[in-house]
Amino acid sequence: MSESGRNGSGGRRRSARSEQNETGQKPDAIEKSPIAKGLELLARREHSARELATKLLKGGHDRAESAAAIDQLRANNQQSDTRFAELLARSRAARGYGPRRIVAELKSHGVGDVDIAAALADADCDWKAAAQRQLERHYGRAAPAKSAPHASKERARRAAFLLRRGFDAATVSALTRTVVDDSDDAFE
Repeated sequence: MSESGRNGSGGRRRSARSEQNETGQKPDAIEKSPIAKGLELLARREHSARELATKLLKGGHDRAESAAAIDQLRANNQQSDTRFAELLARSRAARGYGPRRIVAELKSHGVGDVDIAAALADADCDWKAAAQRQLERHYGRAAPAKSAPHASKERARRAAFLLRRGFDAATVSALTRTVVDDSDDAFE
């Protein structure tokens, strides 16, 4: 049987993507209003205002239109940096990240200090217990022996691990019995 006889069209099949509408545009190319696009993005997950503005700009929307759309979404309580901060803080805390890492991520999303403080308070997390769980998950339950020749190296490795996860120096020092310099404040 010939190639054209297999699909019954007598030639090549057209995909739905290559079809065009009455205006000559592909169906995906029809531009949505910034409000509609913002709602579509917010329907998937919460976004900060900065993140939403960036996505709207990348989608080809004008900066003024994007700002007006975000203002309207905020006025209708469809976009909220406070809600975004609370959800992100709870999510990251549940995944074992410390408060410094969460603060840094929220700041990178353009969330204000008041919303960040409220989100961390609402997360209601025992940071020392969370850090202990991370140590146990990563290294097992056994603590390094105090008198072993490589014990201080092992404690330093564990301290570095917790610091990378975003736990503060006081928590890390308490759990690893390692002196941690808090002057390098990379997350704030």
